[in-house]
Amino acid sequence: MTLRVGLTAVPFTAQGVELALQAERLGVDSIWVPEFWAADAMTPLAFLAARTTTIRLATGIVQLGARTPAMLAMSAQSLQALSGGRFVLGLGTSGPQVMEGWHGVRFDRPVRRTRETIEIVRKIAAGERLAYDGEVYQLPLPGGEGRPIRSLMAPSRIPIYIASLGPANLRLTGELADGWIGNSFFPETAAVFFGPIREGAQAAGRSLNDLDLAVAVGVEFTDDVEAASRRHADGYAFTFGAMGSATTNFYSNAFDRQGYGDDVRAVQQLWASGDREGACRRVPTAIGFGTNLLGTDDSIRGRLRLYRDAGVTLLRVQLQGDVATGLDRQVDDLARLMDLVAAVNSEATVM
Repeated sequence: MTLRVGLTAVPFTAQGVELALQAERLGVDSIWVPEFWAADAMTPLAFLAARTTTIRLATGIVQLGARTPAMLAMSAQSLQALSGGRFVLGLGTSGPQVMEGWHGVRFDRPVRRTRETIEIVRKIAAGERLAYDGEVYQLPLPGGEGRPIRSLMAPSRIPIYIASLGPANLRLTGELADGWIGNSFFPETAAVFFGPIREGAQAAGRSLNDLDLAVAVGVEFTDDVEAASRRHADGYAFTFGAMGSATTNFYSNAFDRQGYGDDVRAVQQLWASGDREGACRRVPTAIGFGTNLLGTDDSIRGRLRLYRDAGVTLLRVQLQGDVATGLDRQVDDLARLMDLVAAVNSEATVM
């Protein structure tokens, strides 16, 4: 198994764009632009399409329901044309707080919505006349004056990756997607995620090897692993306490399935009570360490082997620091990481 590196980036400043350009120079596989309740993911990728030549450009992720499936396909085809075929559509359902509070779209039937959106996007991208009779989407709308329409764009292939955490959505990923966008991931418990993905793939006559398995990691080179683990663990208090509602938090559920349920619930209780500092301190340092690449070259090299051996094919890395004030450090860290990945991949070739 060969590891590749993708970079999570927000290229809205000169420094951010320069980091993307340096990533391409270093041989990074892809740039991943997030979308939550700030800027959108599509616009900066269009800008990067004009500034880069080889690196893949991916949404990480666009939120289902924020755009109609047809609008999503239109944007994806536009970016595929502008980038010369380098665009990757990474999508996910987000959660009820964002979809209902920010977009005003009801958060319901997320797995079904994912399936139907992918099927519609692929019909449009393939140049088919759009007629679709689903549970969430019916095109054209029944009883109206609409009629099936074919896109005027040239047909194109749009690689589609799904951000999924729950078992049903993971199985759907295995069935339909070109890749998986994962987080909340420990290589030691990879089967929690890869098991359902494999089930979905096999049910569709595919295998796990047919998917690009992309996992998010923070990267920090340091001699003080304990302090770095503590800092990264602190950040999960917001994830457990605020990234979801009292009844729906896909991140918390994912950690629960990996053996951290009691810890997650304790953090949620502290967060809900207003004790944010206590919530941060209650997150085990093992979570901060196990879901990131922290430490010296030797320790990070060892963790890279675990990801490789677990079956991960792409690491979507978040670099330490602020690109506005630490561009040189981030470029150096990225180059250092690329060297370590190359060394680990070289070991895999020899074996």
